[in-house]
Amino acid sequence: MTSAPITTVEGRGIVLHGHDIDTDRIIPARFLKTISFAGLGNHVFADDRAAAGGCHPFDCPEHKGARILVVNRNFGCGSSREHAPQALRRWGIAAVVGESFAEIFASNCLALGMPCLRGETEVIEHVQQVVQEQPHVHFCLTLAASTLHGLDHHWPLMIDSGPQTMLLNGCWDATGLLLSHEQELRRTASQLPYLNPSSG
Repeated sequence: MTSAPITTVEGRGIVLHGHDIDTDRIIPARFLKTISFAGLGNHVFADDRAAAGGCHPFDCPEHKGARILVVNRNFGCGSSREHAPQALRRWGIAAVVGESFAEIFASNCLALGMPCLRGETEVIEHVQQVVQEQPHVHFCLTLAASTLHGLDHHWPLMIDSGPQTMLLNGCWDATGLLLSHEQELRRTASQLPYLNPSSG
């Protein structure tokens, strides 16, 4: 059993400027008390949005429904909370493109099937400019070629071969892969003395 392969992500873009945007800004700690991830999308960048008084990109009507987030350097740094990509995903983000990402954040995104692709500074800045000037442009992110296409432009991007292969082959959901081996799991469980005292 595998997850659905992810070969492309299509949709409009949304820009978030700034380096070293950490996970506490993406989803403030007070929203981590819930027992599920439901509703986290409503609180993504809650403090930044409140400070911006309705002018934050995630509050602008022209970005409603955007699926590709375009960021700068070291996005998702700070604590390793998986709630950060969960909040982005539940807001509607399906892929993130930026100069660089914190390693654990990128891994947590991969576990959701949400690709993180890197680009050179000038590439990212050009994409951000296009999104800001023409927010209704439709983009297509192609995983196999690691490119972003829009407005007759092709921007080269990068993704490590491991995550790229997992996404393209539909092997990005570790829990799904584990559960697909039910017989092996049951056999191993039957041999564990703390689950089956009689087997010890």
